[in-house]
Amino acid sequence: MNWYLDVLKKYATFSGRARRKEYWMFTLISFIVSIALSIIGAMLNFPAIGYIYSLAVLLPCLGVMARRLHDTGRSGWWILLMFIPIIGAIALLIFFCQDSEKQTNAFGPNPKAFA
Repeated sequence: MNWYLDVLKKYATFSGRARRKEYWMFTLISFIVSIALSIIGAMLNFPAIGYIYSLAVLLPCLGVMARRLHDTGRSGWWILLMFIPIIGAIALLIFFCQDSEKQTNAFGPNPKAFA
């Protein structure tokens, strides 16, 4: 849960680097919360709850995606690949699964060194 909260604390931070664990734990918890809110919204006949949550975590999600790309040595602008159907999503998935650059890169020191 700390990984999720850490990303929310860095609400719109697009600089620095994010480890794989930070990105994937945020994604997992966000997915679980989204599913739970969708179920609750369906039971209360108020589906907007899920949409409100999705809108609330949009900037933190983009921020952690950019920091994850920085960790692999890529610019955050690579996020725009998501607008290319199928191929863009596959490319981003591969980038997000790659290991960190071991050394300090243009975006900062390796976050694994501090863990």
